[in-house]
Amino acid sequence: MRALAFSIHVLTACGAALALLALLAATRSDWPLMFFWLGVALVVDALDGPLARALNVKERLPRWSGDTLDLVVDYTTYVFVPAYAVAVAGLMPLGWAITAAAIITITGTLYFADRDMKTEDNFFRGFPAVWNLVVFYLLLLRPAPAIAGAAVLLFAALTFVPFKFVHPFRVRRWRGVTVALLTLWAVLAGAAVRQQLAPDPWITVGLCALALYFVAVGLVPIPKRRD
Repeated sequence: MRALAFSIHVLTACGAALALLALLAATRSDWPLMFFWLGVALVVDALDGPLARALNVKERLPRWSGDTLDLVVDYTTYVFVPAYAVAVAGLMPLGWAITAAAIITITGTLYFADRDMKTEDNFFRGFPAVWNLVVFYLLLLRPAPAIAGAAVLLFAALTFVPFKFVHPFRVRRWRGVTVALLTLWAVLAGAAVRQQLAPDPWITVGLCALALYFVAVGLVPIPKRRD
């Protein structure tokens, strides 16, 4: 059982290898392949936590910190590789791009060090440094450089604003709907990647509409319970 438990840590650590593959694709400006590897990393990230809890990994292997391991891997896939993409993808002039990428790495690092990154009801507090998703939309939509730069500044600032951002699996509120829409998002995102990030317009519209839902879930006030 200890060996099986350790295999879950190995699974989590494989996310770093997937980040490397994504980075190698990014150095060739192969953005669909980069997002393919980042997508596989997201699947691994979604699976390793439930498996670790099912196998009681924390108690079986106290020497190894699954939380630290998860944060290290998430930083590479959510922050560092997307920041590199912003620096080299031609979304904005080079000076702007490098500055934006630096802002992403700095604010992302600070967020991952925040001990209060989650609320009591399992929402993320502030923008949860999912820069892989922001960069996906930037490369999908290819907005004007000023808009791309403003988007980076906006999400960097929202890192420190205490609004609620939904965790799709741990937040109970509307969880069934959220998981169903997340599944739909994954299908549409996969289609966009297969179509080299130049998908049919209805796919782009669907992806944008779903993004609005995931932002709105945390902003809708929860009615107070009456005794």
